[in-house]
Amino acid sequence: MIDSILDSVKLNLGILPEYTAFDQQLLMSINTAFSVLHQLGIGPKDGYEINDNSTTWAKLIPKPRLNMIRSYVFLKVKLLFDPPTTSFLLDAYKQQLQEMEWRIRSEIECST
Repeated sequence: MIDSILDSVKLNLGILPEYTAFDQQLLMSINTAFSVLHQLGIGPKDGYEINDNSTTWAKLIPKPRLNMIRSYVFLKVKLLFDPPTTSFLLDAYKQQLQEMEWRIRSEIECST
């Protein structure tokens, strides 16, 4: 499993890690997802952002029970960067994101 946040998101989108043409757009979308996660209680007090492919998931995910953060970031980026063309799939992605947000909030509340 690739630990680089940017490279793993790229692979999930079907983009090879060495192809860098979309890196700036992807970084912006990834950092948007991190802003939402920060509001859910994930990450450092001052927020979290990445600027290249050197930042790893281990720096963001404090415990294995929060591994869903990887899927959350990917889906959030997918909706921002390459949204589905059908409303059915769009609604399915949005429902998945809402469920993950609820589960992340629940996990944070249970662990404090």
